Amino acid sequence: MEKTSTDAFPSTIYSSEKQETVCIFGTGDFGRSLAFKMLQCNYSIVFGSRNPQKSSLLPHGAEIFSYSEAAQKSDIIIIAVHREHYDFLKELTEVFKGKILVDISNNLKINQYPESNAEYLAHLVPGAHIVKAFNTISAWALQSGTLDANRQVFVCGNDSHAKQRVMDIVRTLGLTPLDQGSLMAAKEIENYPLQLFPMWKFPFYLSAILCVFFFFYCVIRDIIYPYVNSKKDITFRLAISIPNRIFPIAALTLLALVYLPGVIAAILQLYRGTKYRRFPDWLDHWMLCRKQLGLVALGFAFLHVLYTLVIPIRYYVRWTLKNRTITQATAKTQDLFSTSTAWLSDSYVALGILGFFLFVLLGITSLPSVSNMVNWREFRFVQSKLGYLTLILCTAHTLVYGGKRFLSPASLIWYLPSAYVIALIIPCTVLVIKFILILPCIDKTLTRIRQGWERNSKPTSDGQYLKQSSIHLDSQL
Repeated sequence: MEKTSTDAFPSTIYSSEKQETVCIFGTGDFGRSLAFKMLQCNYSIVFGSRNPQKSSLLPHGAEIFSYSEAAQKSDIIIIAVHREHYDFLKELTEVFKGKILVDISNNLKINQYPESNAEYLAHLVPGAHIVKAFNTISAWALQSGTLDANRQVFVCGNDSHAKQRVMDIVRTLGLTPLDQGSLMAAKEIENYPLQLFPMWKFPFYLSAILCVFFFFYCVIRDIIYPYVNSKKDITFRLAISIPNRIFPIAALTLLALVYLPGVIAAILQLYRGTKYRRFPDWLDHWMLCRKQLGLVALGFAFLHVLYTLVIPIRYYVRWTLKNRTITQATAKTQDLFSTSTAWLSDSYVALGILGFFLFVLLGITSLPSVSNMVNWREFRFVQSKLGYLTLILCTAHTLVYGGKRFLSPASLIWYLPSAYVIALIIPCTVLVIKFILILPCIDKTLTRIRQGWERNSKPTSDGQYLKQSSIHLDSQL
């Protein structure tokens, strides 16, 4: 059994020993919250302010001085002011020599300036050691004890010793420092808090396109056609029936799109005969969004389950059953029991239940708190093997739903097939190609390629192979 490291679970350290003195320039919300957190951890805090006499609401135990006086009392200075107010720092260049300046600023827009705020600060005070940190943590997170917020603090800087001292402070505060390298990474770190669901945009846009397309498709078939053909007004189906057709279609399509990029990548590797060539950017981005695609698909599956559960209490369904019962009782007739129909109905429901169960299992294992507890082989088994089994069950669920009507000419309306028939195109394509890829003759070659073999490698004098590609990308498929 592996031993769990306590470093993986940082907590606030309330040490009885007095910590070093830290200077904070700026008495705004974040500066005060950070000071309060540091005081809890036995740091001595001095504030630097342009108006020391007018500053109020400071944490108890902190001192406040002018900028120059405060800077002389500590060799670690946290700059908690906006970039547009950095000009006064040039006057303190001599005081800052050899000191560590921690830039915590963010901008209002992504790539607002040509260089990062931290690099701009390094240009203003060249004698100081600039470290970028704390910009991904909010004042609220510091005040709430970081129990309900992100603990990760990205840190970067050119001086390893200065960066290490800042990371030690981060750990003492109960946060998790992540070393991002040199100060060149500061711009990316500053853009990070400004990004709005960067990995979710593609899944959301794709889901919206699918829903809009199938909504109008179903409206044409199920609402407009009956009205044009027989003047029937069944627009009430827009509330339950139409959405309950769109949601499972979107769920199945998105689930298939989770596994389609892996199939495309495998075909590319077979075609190229090597894994040492970069995939196209669109395919790279698609593969990075697979988790988000799967979670959105799971959300649609949940909606499908909920909408299906309310079907028996709908007025239209109750009215139809009541009138059918009265009509059969009056006419003294009954529907004959069909064993084949019963088999199709029960199989359809059973496949749906099993598929949804595995769908939920995939969603649970994708959560960081769960995925961190399993090894790579276990995670790959769930997400790959059980993932394809889920796709098979959900595709079979849709096929059985069609039953005897599947591809029947009678099911065509204005030459348009049922929506579920269109929804089966991508899942069936993915499953057929995947079946071809796992054939022994193809799988053996693909496995060799992923282990480093290249079709066009040239043997050298010592029997080794010369790699002709300079770009190396070991993609996880």
